[in-house]
Amino acid sequence: MKNLSFLGLAGVAISTVSLALSAVAEQPLFVAYPADGHETTANQIFLIGTAPAAGEVIINGQRIERSNAGHFAPSLPLQLGENVFTLRYGNQQLKLRVTRTSAEPLAPIGTTFAAGSLLPTVNIARLPGELVCFGAIAPPKAKVSVTLGNQTIPLFPQSNSVELPPNSAVLTQQDQPMIPAAQSYQGCASSMQIASTLTYGNTSLRDAEVPTPSFTQDLGYPQFHLTLNGQTYTQTGTGKVEILSPTKVQVIKVTADPGTARTGASTDYSRLTPLPKGTTAAVTGQEGEWLRLDYGGWIKASETQVVPNAVPPRSLIRSIRARQVEGWTEVLFPLQVAVPVTIQQGDRSFALTLHNTTAQTDTIRLDDNPLIERLDWQQTSPHQIQYTFNLKSSQQWGYKLRYEGTTLVLSLKHPPKIGQSLEGVSILLDPGHGGSEDLGARGPTGYPEKDVALIMAKLVRDRLTAKGATVYMTREADIDLGPNERAAMINQMQPNLAISLHYNALPDEGDAAHTSGIGAFWYNSQSHGLAVFLHNYLVEKLDRPSYGVFWNNLALTRPTVAPAILLELGFMINPQEFEWITDEEAQQDLADTLSNGIVQWIRSQEVMSEVKEP
Repeated sequence: MKNLSFLGLAGVAISTVSLALSAVAEQPLFVAYPADGHETTANQIFLIGTAPAAGEVIINGQRIERSNAGHFAPSLPLQLGENVFTLRYGNQQLKLRVTRTSAEPLAPIGTTFAAGSLLPTVNIARLPGELVCFGAIAPPKAKVSVTLGNQTIPLFPQSNSVELPPNSAVLTQQDQPMIPAAQSYQGCASSMQIASTLTYGNTSLRDAEVPTPSFTQDLGYPQFHLTLNGQTYTQTGTGKVEILSPTKVQVIKVTADPGTARTGASTDYSRLTPLPKGTTAAVTGQEGEWLRLDYGGWIKASETQVVPNAVPPRSLIRSIRARQVEGWTEVLFPLQVAVPVTIQQGDRSFALTLHNTTAQTDTIRLDDNPLIERLDWQQTSPHQIQYTFNLKSSQQWGYKLRYEGTTLVLSLKHPPKIGQSLEGVSILLDPGHGGSEDLGARGPTGYPEKDVALIMAKLVRDRLTAKGATVYMTREADIDLGPNERAAMINQMQPNLAISLHYNALPDEGDAAHTSGIGAFWYNSQSHGLAVFLHNYLVEKLDRPSYGVFWNNLALTRPTVAPAILLELGFMINPQEFEWITDEEAQQDLADTLSNGIVQWIRSQEVMSEVKEP
């Protein structure tokens, strides 16, 4: 699995499988990971490899544990800087160099700021009255301030601040907050107060007394000052500050299909409901290449275009109606402009929120419907409406959003009509990874995840086809195929289910020798039940360990047109589990169990065969 479990292997120069297997044949002592010269910020590293079962493998003078087949994956501590590991088996020797770098900003030496620590790091824009905040890492007991315009803003030491580990830390249960080693200083000021010093000099005015600017004001780059032991050091920040005019608002239109909306101004922030192509919104802030939109979401400027001479988008809504097309119910929301939207799925409910919209609604047409029991709506704020579809079944089978001009079309997918066995059901299987570059995780012998994932997908495909299902495969050969290309295939084929098959690894901090089991990943609420059911079914029927069920933002779990999940069927890097993964009889049992589990889940859903097409 690349986005999660392959984090420990990402960025490493990995030889091709043929070279790896050739190395095994020529040299019985073999290390699949890490490569010599590997760099990491982890405080430990696991060495995945193999040697003939007879004899001992010694690392830096210590004998290590191995599986019955001779595989090993010990975790070894790392010191900052270069670490050298010498492996011996009989008269053979391998030497690996692993460099550990610090994950935290380095504390500054002398009267200076830590490199790259001045905040903001990129140009920012804020509305009048908003806070503008600054930060820096400096030596303890220093006096730190920022000058912007003619105003000086003190930055105070943050004694109670903590750092959060990366998202991947939850995979190794090491996600506890940490106290940073370096001293952080932070401070904020009102944008209007800063702007007023440019216009009125040193005159002290309250925000209410400062005239609202009729144009964008460029406040320039902040000057950071540090005083310690009688010495003063000044450094210019890298992020310029602007104050936006609320009377000359920039309006953008989403040009991506769809636009990726996030909770903050970088890809580190969580995704929100994607914005359909054509969505319009006012810009209320900016950080570097990211725009903050009036409803609260952030989007890259490259996914938008400016609408000239436009006013902040506002819309009325009056009539609403529904229609049925083959396999779907479409609900049409005629609007004056294409506004931002938010989706929230619940148990037997589907909620659509229209932002920047006010109701003038008296009549809605919604005939008796195979999916919808009732539609409720409310004006939750003066410019926000929420429509709640109360559903006849707890299982939702998919949805789509698009704009036709300024009319929003919400498509809700009908359950499959099932005949004998799985006739009438379409299932997409995605064998993870593939091609010359994306091997996926590798086992102790160098055997790649991409190969066993394809074997398993074909075995499951054959069984589901024999049960009457229509099965699509994202790949049936060893080809290069990116995650977004695979997700696009789901959106194009619109199957009833989409299941991506992977085998697991861990970040460097993990314990490869003692972490094992079945894992399941989901993103949209409609996929949760499928992920939990198949995870539990495989664990119980195969008597395998449970790694867990995870909500996760993965390309193969994000499609909304069907329940879409990603399964991790075992750990490639675990010496014991690797033997089970590559055992042909165990592969047959796994394929039987997974295909039976899919049948059981489909059969367990309500009203699946009751939909009557128009």
